[in-house]
Amino acid sequence: MIILKTKKELELIKEAGKRLGLMFDFIKDYIKPGISTKELDKLCEKFIRDSGCIPSCLNYEGYPASICASVNDVIVHGIPSPKTILKEGDIISVDVCNLLNGYQSDACRTFAVGKISEKDQMLIDVTEKCFYAGLAKAIPGNHIGDISSAIEEVAHRYGYSVTEYYGGHGIGREMHEDPIILNYGRAGTGPLIREGMALCIEPMLLAGKKHTRRLKDGWGEVSIDGRNTAHYENTVIITAEGAEIVTIDDGVTRHLMGGK
Repeated sequence: MIILKTKKELELIKEAGKRLGLMFDFIKDYIKPGISTKELDKLCEKFIRDSGCIPSCLNYEGYPASICASVNDVIVHGIPSPKTILKEGDIISVDVCNLLNGYQSDACRTFAVGKISEKDQMLIDVTEKCFYAGLAKAIPGNHIGDISSAIEEVAHRYGYSVTEYYGGHGIGREMHEDPIILNYGRAGTGPLIREGMALCIEPMLLAGKKHTRRLKDGWGEVSIDGRNTAHYENTVIITAEGAEIVTIDDGVTRHLMGGK
């Protein structure tokens, strides 16, 4: 069931998202060779709590950390570990949810660790481009399939695969609500997009094949061929005027100002 939010509820989601966006601006300066993903988790958790929020990934269905830290071929749900030390040339996706006044926000960024290859930078850039293609379709009167189709079209245009198992979702009091927003699909299908929806649009791209496998820890999902992956996500709310990003960091600000 899709839950339409009141204006007050949308404002609460916006405030949670604002604080989560600031976390990404904070943590990016720590993403350097030599730091462990566990230390990143600790830093993010402290920031989230200091901002008055609760790290809602922690203990969600048994998940043992406050962030998902997915390095290189891990596409989603990488568990932070003191043994996972970032090195020059890695890429890392940091996926985080927070809870404020009973409402959630959810976002993800893929960061470069030091100097990375041109092909990995292109993967990161196209994943972000896919998000904005989907965002442009997230307007009242369109369908969820319009978002999915736009993401898939951009990904395939650049030669990337999209995961067919994971995707975006609604959000509100719960981290994951209806509707599911897959990263592939047919335009004009799926639920109607309506004012009052709160959605997480999150392209997940693979440099190689679309297939993945689960790690032994029961959480991390890696590309089947070992090639790198990228993930980009924002929480958006649907108003009469269209979609509004609420998890705003410096990168979103630059894009909205026409700088990217």
